[in-house]
Amino acid sequence: MTTHTTGAGPLGPARARCLVLCLVSTAATGAGLLLPAALGRTLDLLLAQAPATRWVLCCAGLVLLLALLDASETVLGGTVDARTTAWLRRRLTGHVLAVGPRATARFGSGDLVARLVGNAAQAGTAPTARAALFAALAGPVGGVVALGLISPWLAAVFLAGAPVLALLLRAFARDTRECVTRYQEVQGRIAQTLTEAVGGHRTIRAAGTEDRETARILRPLPELSEAGHRMWRVQGRASGQSVAVAPLLQLGVLAVAGVLLARHRVTVGDVLAASRYAVLATGVGVLVGQLAGLARARAAAGRLDEVLAESPFDHGERPLPPGPGRLELRDVTALRGGRAVLDGVDLVVPGGTTLAVVGRSGAGKSLLAAVAGRLSDPDAGEVLLDGVPLRELTHDALRGAIGYAFEHPALLGGTLEEEIGLTLPSPSPTRVRQAARTAHADDFVRRLPDGYDTLVADAPRSGGESQRLGLARAFAHGGRLLILDDALSSLDTVTEARIAEALVSGGASGTRLLVAHRAATAARADAVAWLDGGRVRAVGPHEELWGLAEYRGVFEDGADAPSGTRHQSGPS
Repeated sequence: MTTHTTGAGPLGPARARCLVLCLVSTAATGAGLLLPAALGRTLDLLLAQAPATRWVLCCAGLVLLLALLDASETVLGGTVDARTTAWLRRRLTGHVLAVGPRATARFGSGDLVARLVGNAAQAGTAPTARAALFAALAGPVGGVVALGLISPWLAAVFLAGAPVLALLLRAFARDTRECVTRYQEVQGRIAQTLTEAVGGHRTIRAAGTEDRETARILRPLPELSEAGHRMWRVQGRASGQSVAVAPLLQLGVLAVAGVLLARHRVTVGDVLAASRYAVLATGVGVLVGQLAGLARARAAAGRLDEVLAESPFDHGERPLPPGPGRLELRDVTALRGGRAVLDGVDLVVPGGTTLAVVGRSGAGKSLLAAVAGRLSDPDAGEVLLDGVPLRELTHDALRGAIGYAFEHPALLGGTLEEEIGLTLPSPSPTRVRQAARTAHADDFVRRLPDGYDTLVADAPRSGGESQRLGLARAFAHGGRLLILDDALSSLDTVTEARIAEALVSGGASGTRLLVAHRAATAARADAVAWLDGGRVRAVGPHEELWGLAEYRGVFEDGADAPSGTRHQSGPS
């Protein structure tokens, strides 16, 4: 595994437990290696009718120690797995949030969930798998050394067939990694299509296409089944081959031990010990299981590393100097899927003014809003706030200066008061309620049984009411730049008009960038930026642009314009 996940060293809070687990595994292997020698010595003493109580007690103590170490290893292994998995999930979640929309765009939300839930759990077993593999390797190595101590001929017989076992294990490790990687990739694809279907369940039900969507989600199942069966075939073949080779080596060791016994070169106890050490030395079955577990963990870690390889936003070290909130985009180009959604955009929004951004679907309005507040970085050009490039601002300066409201605000599960004050380090009830009044959310919140103390999950609300809560959060945030990305789309026309009026009349301080779809909203802004095909077609007051037929076509040929707008140069 690479340095992104568990390959760089012990993981945070599990570091001490990883070390203890390795020590316990090593101690268990050592006790297991001592037991055959003790049993052999005990047998020799009993056959010679010599006092053997001390050695019998030694054997009993080793058996008891092995039981205690095995129990400790099980408990420690489970604890390390759980802590490592939790550490990986925290790190991956934080990294995905730091990367932002690029992570979802590349991997898909369903695949990210599959990696976060399933792959993180599999990768979290890596420390215990490594400890177990070390113990599994130490057993055969120790068994060969012990055979050599009894008689070099016994070790020589075993080592003659050891290369065959090594080749079998190498081939197994390679094939298992390929199978597991393929299996996990198909799982991610199924999770992605399932997430898409859950998100569009109303459309699916309305269209009556449940069976078709079920078939689409489950279409990769044969591929998943084939990958799974191949994993079992690989493991079964390796186990079968090892089972065929291992008994031959054990028989060879016992045959040589019998010859040596007949020549009085070894004792009966030595033969007993040699038989046990031959079993330990050929413990390929244990190695196969441990290698399979480690292969699954490594494959899962590789999928996590793909996400962690996505670079998060780097923030600068400059504070934001005092200023009115002047926003400037200089030759900004942003690519999506190899296409320039924004192409050389130059735009200036004077401090304290409201700019409405309009354009047909796909013109790049939402991407411009994301670039303006550095939710996304442009591929070329730069964005400045009061003369400072956004890339050079510290994280706190950037997020403290820019507030956002979205078409579908994410309400994360606290009380309504906590949701509105989410971006504030220490929200005050007065500020929260003032922001709610500005967003026209105060009335419906107060009608709830617990008012502002109502949990989000217990607050029935329409899409427009959710948008009002999102607007209230943005108003409570304050800052010198407020960006509303289609945040008024679900409001009724009266409420939208009131909020738009509050925006331009001082209800929200600083500079406002407003993605608008209605002519009435654009008419209330100080200026309008008309996007067309990723470029700024024109900037000016709405009433001036309204004289252009193509501009009027942006608003569906004026269908949603006020009555006084359709036949005049602009609204009053």
